[in-house]
Amino acid sequence: MSILVAEILGTMMLILLGNGVVANVVLKDTKGNNSGWIVITTGWALAVFVGVVIAGPYSGAHLNPAVTIALATAGKLSWSLVPEYIAGEMIGAMLGAFLVWLFYKDHFKITEDEGGKLACFSTGPAIRNTFSNLISEIIGTFVLVFVIFYMAGPSINLGVSTDAKMGLGSLGAVPVAFLVWVIGLSLGGTTGYAINPARDLGPRIMHSILPVKGKSDWGYAWIPIVGPIIGCVLAALLHISL
Repeated sequence: MSILVAEILGTMMLILLGNGVVANVVLKDTKGNNSGWIVITTGWALAVFVGVVIAGPYSGAHLNPAVTIALATAGKLSWSLVPEYIAGEMIGAMLGAFLVWLFYKDHFKITEDEGGKLACFSTGPAIRNTFSNLISEIIGTFVLVFVIFYMAGPSINLGVSTDAKMGLGSLGAVPVAFLVWVIGLSLGGTTGYAINPARDLGPRIMHSILPVKGKSDWGYAWIPIVGPIIGCVLAALLHISL
């Protein structure tokens, strides 16, 4: 399986199950309606587990441009591979969002809360404050990437050769899932912890295309892109300086 296909499939499953748990909690008359934040963060953690299991042996299971950019910044991934990784992550995120809409289509139709429906695709702030929201995404992504470097240890060496089969998959899917779980529980309350530009942008694009009522909030959309990129670069720079 190529890097591109692995990242598409892994990220697709990540978004299907991650945004799927949001839909189950938020949309009207689902079996999981109003089951709360613990269910959402647990579902997202297990979605990461599934994505890593699928893509890990073939691409290292980045599933996130922030991880890809951080590894390249730290010299552990060839920059020539970055476009292929990010393309796979974006395509996978869009496909996963489409499947969430298809799966919960009847519930989207009867749900009146447009903000809740958008939350099934992309993140948004609990309190809209550009600086605070940006800082939240920077710090959340910094924690994600910095801990990943220390989970991996000095042996991680992604894509420097033609064999790019190490990465999150080499860490074990369970530790990565726990890391995402604790970030959601501890740091997710302000912006919904995108910590992944593809996770937010891909589904937001699908929200704007699919027949779902409500605006896609493009005025906010740059924050879950720029924040994670800043956070991942800071984590990579600190890691290589230590």
